[in-house]
Amino acid sequence: MPRTKTVELNQRASHGDAAAALALLEQSMARGHQRIGLLRYLRARCLGATLEGRHHDYARRVTGKLSEAALASLAQEAQRRHQG
Repeated sequence: MPRTKTVELNQRASHGDAAAALALLEQSMARGHQRIGLLRYLRARCLGATLEGRHHDYARRVTGKLSEAALASLAQEAQRRHQG
């Protein structure tokens, strides 16, 4: 996906577009992202995107690889991004 498309999806997701958030999550899953992928999963979930079992499995796999401190830091980052 071209960077311009990613930027556009990020802007749309930051304005509450659940479909854009889901597209970004799909991109992260395809590219094997971990940290950003989990942030995108959390955003998609917060926005009410229709998540499938594979999305939840992905998030569980990623969180299983993180230390407790890393997971806490990521949760704080997700909350900060969600609040704008």
